[in-house]
Amino acid sequence: MITINPLEVDGMIFTAVSVELPKTTLLTISNDIGYIMCAALDVDIFNEIPKLKERHVIAGRAVGVRTIDELLNAPLEKITDASKAYGWEVGMTGKDALLKIS
Repeated sequence: MITINPLEVDGMIFTAVSVELPKTTLLTISNDIGYIMCAALDVDIFNEIPKLKERHVIAGRAVGVRTIDELLNAPLEKITDASKAYGWEVGMTGKDALLKIS
């Protein structure tokens, strides 16, 4: 099942997506600038492959989250290099990172 909902974070609107996969759930919260996600996807690929690095993808990843609420409140374990331009840092909460791109 795929669930897509608007999500208000301190008055700013984002899109929350939950994709139920076998034995895991893919979670993302995004806007037009960037996104945060669970560890079901790889952030490093956007930092390591030159062709993808040129895209300047703004993304961060949290580990061990199972719900959108947990994703908002968890510390980001990895971020893309491009997200640093928005003040993102490893260890900041997903919510704090999202507010920096709102």
